[in-house]
Amino acid sequence: MLGRQAWGSFGAPYSRRTVDQRAGLAYVTGMTSPLSLSGRIRRRLAEAARRRRFSQALIRVHGHDGFAVPEAAVLAIVLVRDGAYYLDAFFDYYRALGVTHFAFMDNGSTDDTLKRLTHEEGVVVDQARLPLAQYEDLLRAYPAQTYGQNRWCLYVDMDEQFDFEGRETYGMSALLRYLEGRGDTALMAQMLEMFPDAPLRQTQDLTFEAALEAFRFYDLRRVQSHPYHSAAIDFSALLRDNRVPEGATFKFGGVRKRVFNEDCCLTKHPLVFNSPNVMPAPHPHLSSGVQVSDVQAVIRHYKFAGNVMARDGTSAKSGDLAHGEDAARLAILQAQPDVTLYSDAAQRWDGFGPLYTAGFLEASDAYSAFLAEKHS
Repeated sequence: MLGRQAWGSFGAPYSRRTVDQRAGLAYVTGMTSPLSLSGRIRRRLAEAARRRRFSQALIRVHGHDGFAVPEAAVLAIVLVRDGAYYLDAFFDYYRALGVTHFAFMDNGSTDDTLKRLTHEEGVVVDQARLPLAQYEDLLRAYPAQTYGQNRWCLYVDMDEQFDFEGRETYGMSALLRYLEGRGDTALMAQMLEMFPDAPLRQTQDLTFEAALEAFRFYDLRRVQSHPYHSAAIDFSALLRDNRVPEGATFKFGGVRKRVFNEDCCLTKHPLVFNSPNVMPAPHPHLSSGVQVSDVQAVIRHYKFAGNVMARDGTSAKSGDLAHGEDAARLAILQAQPDVTLYSDAAQRWDGFGPLYTAGFLEASDAYSAFLAEKHS
């Protein structure tokens, strides 16, 4: 049953911490000092108004009665709009991973996503029809603060498969024991763009299940790395309170840089323990106030599965995304009907070994030893 939902337990402490963080980012290009006091006051008032609008836009869609995440469970948090194409394969993969609880934040689906979600077990759905460019942080943070406090939260998109060494043999529970044993509160992952060995238009009519089979290739050229706390990263202020292993990096670019000239961020913190000191998802790729583990995961990304031209066209018309990458990518797709991400440099997915060898992922000797001890 649809109904308005007050923001409620999202919490004043969280709101205060977010506003303070934003105040710390209040610099104008070319200036070396913070904005004036009056400027900061205006920003805080604007932030309060933004949060009020978010609260007013929230609608409870499904599954709220009795929805509770057990202490040992992982809550998958999914921001979705028109995700019906992915649903069956998405649930198959993550339930096989051991995830039993899902919090969906719908951003205005017009297909049968919502109807289908109401038939799934362990699912709660909220909706807020607001522009992503202004509200994505709140859309992603709300499920964590409402359903995932003091729980492990796994941020995943519908076109992503989160994977890690030991998944098939030991599963998520072993990974969590390793993280908890070290006192880690976040896991870093690198996003691997998957594609077929054919022009994209030749695969646009495949089901997502079929695309998962066809999209077996990746390309590590044009990947750029920056030290984790580098000031060259636009959102470095959101990373400054995170504790990371020595040598940790944020990666950008890759095959989308080569083909579409996108400087997309490849690094994420998908798995986060949402303790009181953590700020979940102030940016789509990270959380703040976390202890990042030495073990890294990979996210196989299937952005180009299905009719990507139609999706980008819809996104570009909506104007929801501030970075404009969908419009730029759409222009190339329209100008080059046979565009392909495949080249002679493409590599077929063959597990984690090649990714460690290439330096795309950093191996953890301690984690490998942990898994070997479990196997012995």
